[in-house]
Amino acid sequence: MPPAPIGIRRLEALHYYVHDLERSRRFYTRMMDFAETAVSSPELDAVFHQRTALFEAGDVRVFVSEPLPTGTSDAGLFLRKHPDGVGMLLFEVDDIDRTFRLVEERGGTPTTDVMTHAENGGTFRSFGITTPFGDTEFRFVERRDYPALYPYMPRHATPRGGTNRFGFGAIDHVTSNFLTMKPALLWMEHVLGFEEFWEVQFHTSDVAGQRKAAMQAHSSGLRSVVMRDPHSGVKFANNEPWRPDFQASQIQLFHEDLRGDGVQHAALTVGDILAATRGLRERGVEFMPTPGSYYDMLPERLTRIGVEKIEEAIPTLRDLGILVDGGARGSYMLQIFLKDSAGLYKEPAAGPFFFEIIQRKGDEGFGAGNFRALFESIEREQQKEGRG
Repeated sequence: MPPAPIGIRRLEALHYYVHDLERSRRFYTRMMDFAETAVSSPELDAVFHQRTALFEAGDVRVFVSEPLPTGTSDAGLFLRKHPDGVGMLLFEVDDIDRTFRLVEERGGTPTTDVMTHAENGGTFRSFGITTPFGDTEFRFVERRDYPALYPYMPRHATPRGGTNRFGFGAIDHVTSNFLTMKPALLWMEHVLGFEEFWEVQFHTSDVAGQRKAAMQAHSSGLRSVVMRDPHSGVKFANNEPWRPDFQASQIQLFHEDLRGDGVQHAALTVGDILAATRGLRERGVEFMPTPGSYYDMLPERLTRIGVEKIEEAIPTLRDLGILVDGGARGSYMLQIFLKDSAGLYKEPAAGPFFFEIIQRKGDEGFGAGNFRALFESIEREQQKEGRG
């Protein structure tokens, strides 16, 4: 039985470190239709030596920071070792003193004491910890009658850019890749109080039980375990390569591209994935391709997993490239995955991170069929680029 949860309320924000803030600004506001709602103040820039903008859509928040040449910054240190990527995840907690005490008692490694910023009778308190997620830090925040969103991040009088016309809701889950994930699973269990929620393993050549052929032919695979915070429902999917062709796995290639373990993608919820995907494609957003064979086999697969009926027409899903999976009692979910940043910008320094768009129709799982389809899609793209 895992220890008690540490009091996480929600995954509040991603903090993304980039070489080119203006390019990210165009991506979020023009393509994804996020609003830019705040920027770092000159005081914050002077202390942390990085320029930061906050982009929001629904309850999704993404900080993007670019290092300044004036000194050492978190963004700069990350980018010395890695391409653009997620360098921090922010979590809102119930009681930050309790969270700090539990994390430290259980062997977690805080990078600071709890820091307090007071303003107009309210407080904003936070601290960070190191993690097994490569160079991605976790930061916990607590607000008590605090009038602003973040210290030294003044909101624009009027949000700039998009209006969330695609209906993004919240961050559904975060997926990370590891060369060996067991340390991260144990850390989430014993330090954060997470519990195992779901798992799958497969090979790209392991079809219809042909395990022997998979072992003999060129193939690659993964093992994935999803961990969940029972208090908040925050979920992390965690992947590692699976033998025999460990070095050929796209998890291994992600590790090479990022130059370490780290966050592969974040899933964003929407209320109408068909409309969102159409609109995003019109804005120039590119998605991972899905082969026609996926849709040829879809009716049979849905029947096999107990999803007798879906509201969407399969030709429409095929045309848009949307994946379907499901579970018990006919519930299902719809997913589609953007190309990674390096593929979108045709630049390796943009990094291997990408977004997933997800609409859940009663199913809270992860869908082994879709998991495999994504894995194979990434692998095809890597082979197309001569990296597989």
